[in-house]
Amino acid sequence: MSQTEVSEMKQKQPPVPLGTLIGRELRNLKVEKPTVKYGQAALAKKGEDYFLIQPDCQRVPGNPSTSFSLFAIFDGHNGITAAIFAKENLLNNVLSAIPQGLGREEWLQALPRALVAGFVKTDIEFQRKGETSGTTVTFVVIDGWTVTVASVGDSRCILDTRGGVVSLLTVDHRLEENVEERERVTASGGEVGRLNIFGGNEVGPLRCWPGGLCLSRSIGDTDVGEFIVPIPHVKQVKLSNAGGRLIIASDGIWDALSSDMAAQCCRGLPSEIAAKLVVKEALRSRGLKDDTTCLVVDIIPYDHLVIPPTPKKKHNSFTSRIFGKRSQNSTRGTNKLSAVGVVEELFEEGSAMLSERLGKDFPLDTNSGFFRCAICQVDQPPSEGLSVNSGPFTSPASKPKEGPFLCASCRRKKDAMEGKMANRPAVIA
Repeated sequence: MSQTEVSEMKQKQPPVPLGTLIGRELRNLKVEKPTVKYGQAALAKKGEDYFLIQPDCQRVPGNPSTSFSLFAIFDGHNGITAAIFAKENLLNNVLSAIPQGLGREEWLQALPRALVAGFVKTDIEFQRKGETSGTTVTFVVIDGWTVTVASVGDSRCILDTRGGVVSLLTVDHRLEENVEERERVTASGGEVGRLNIFGGNEVGPLRCWPGGLCLSRSIGDTDVGEFIVPIPHVKQVKLSNAGGRLIIASDGIWDALSSDMAAQCCRGLPSEIAAKLVVKEALRSRGLKDDTTCLVVDIIPYDHLVIPPTPKKKHNSFTSRIFGKRSQNSTRGTNKLSAVGVVEELFEEGSAMLSERLGKDFPLDTNSGFFRCAICQVDQPPSEGLSVNSGPFTSPASKPKEGPFLCASCRRKKDAMEGKMANRPAVIA
């Protein structure tokens, strides 16, 4: 066939309809972005558990291609006000700490630091209300195949991959179980011990005093020492395109079921049924001793209605890439990730020190001449901006000139959390 004949045949081919071209683009987009399905179930004992489901958030308002999903559990104690306040304000505080105009990859890299700032800002704002309740928080952001989890307290998020491997994406901040947190609390001026009853006998789990809280991290708890910090453990992973299942639940579930038991009891079922089954299994195992809330979130390849069934286990590959320094209390053997294909660990940090969590790339705004507080996002003149890397607030002359910078109020909060000065009145239990 001559070149002229080939050219004539190409010219005779009908044009591709616009709808077909759009369909192809949408299919390509679906290949890159999974489907997120979810279910929720709960049983109330005290009525202090709250949850938040927002499957259609957008990094850029009005642009559907920038969508991400949010799932969170707030397990309140000593009342419900802290849980409600965190539910209503935490997301906005996190998003306000992310610079505008970032692309997706830059946004995801900025997210761990913004989560720290958002948690601390929410805690400061709640303290000003004068309420004494507190709350755990497990806060999960899903953008494509990337999952970012920030947590304080003992609500938990686990990942169940197609390979049948269950991985913890959170660290429990219970004093009874976390030696490093006990050491941090005592080093910051708190006391750790059990409840004393008549006769000098000690009962119950380890608690911190004043306050008698069993946890070392939370939002709220205004009547407890500042050594109970709102700085979250943050972990960010990227799933393979085989997908995975997240089970996010309050301690009413985890006091009754191990992570493996929770994953196994609902494996292969749609997320709506799975959440109900996890709660039912916890109730069967332990009875209704506490508020029991469970979210099941399936991250599914676009061409599947449910997560593909778990195959027989094979030798699995594992890769890890760290964008930031890892603290000792964020590195645990149970947190290793393994799956069919690859689950890539992008970031993990659990330090309670703000100077280790906020980075150093907060330069002076050369246009305004102001520093922006890395926590509350309020602009400060250079004479008032204090670096997190400087000495105590009472010695501002020691501050270096490298960021990030904090306003005076947030700097006092930082120093109080590190045991350098009192920010709350002590309450004797």
